[in-house]
Amino acid sequence: MAFTPSKDQKRREREQKKLDKRMAREDARAEKLAAQQAAEAAAAEEVLKTREAEAQAKLEADFEAELAAEAAEAAATDR
Repeated sequence: MAFTPSKDQKRREREQKKLDKRMAREDARAEKLAAQQAAEAAAAEEVLKTREAEAQAKLEADFEAELAAEAAEAAATDR
């Protein structure tokens, strides 16, 4: 005689499949959120690095301009 699962066993299997699917969806959603947050953090870090580089370049340009002005002033007073 062949074994046939009971109605309760079939119901438990259906419920388990539903639970497995829900857990898989939640895991995928969590992974997607983590990837999005990582991308946002990387973008924010890149913006910060760019701003720091721009600030450094401005400082260097101002310093060079100041040196050139001092050199021109010194040359004018030597004449």
